[in-house]
Amino acid sequence: MKILKSITGLFLLCSTVLTTATMSAQETTSAIGATENYDQGFRLGFGINGGFIFDDPYDFSLGADARIQYDLNQRYSITFTTGFTNLFIGDDIPDLGFIPAKAGFKAFVWENRFYVLGELGAAIPVTNDYNKTSLLLAPGIGYANKYFDASIRYEYYNDFPRENGEGVGQLALRLAYGFRL
Repeated sequence: MKILKSITGLFLLCSTVLTTATMSAQETTSAIGATENYDQGFRLGFGINGGFIFDDPYDFSLGADARIQYDLNQRYSITFTTGFTNLFIGDDIPDLGFIPAKAGFKAFVWENRFYVLGELGAAIPVTNDYNKTSLLLAPGIGYANKYFDASIRYEYYNDFPRENGEGVGQLALRLAYGFRL
């Protein structure tokens, strides 16, 4: 429960910063980046994921996703990501597959190419009769240009089972192709 309160506080802080940053509609430029003649809009990206899982009995993960991104200005974007990820388990134990549903905030921090991204959402299991939806936290860093996006993130699923309790973490790589809508 403490984690949920911390996440809620972080989400409210990000919302406040986002609202404050976008309220300068009368200005042609601001401290957060040029807004004059900037074409705000949507981007769509399709990616593949692979990850190293830190907790037993899991071996590795593979998945695919789709991400819609709305650019607020040249430096800040909001994202929504979904897809399918499978956590592979050896020794004839059924794997755990789930659908992630994540909302996020992306901030470009260097040359409008390198970014940090924080995502919060749910991991909805869909395989092998496991039915406990988990909170999903995913901070990451990445590089993006007009069509290519590569990122590394840490994902944590607080309610997925492991050998000694609950809570599974992984380090994942995402490679994606994206375009403006």
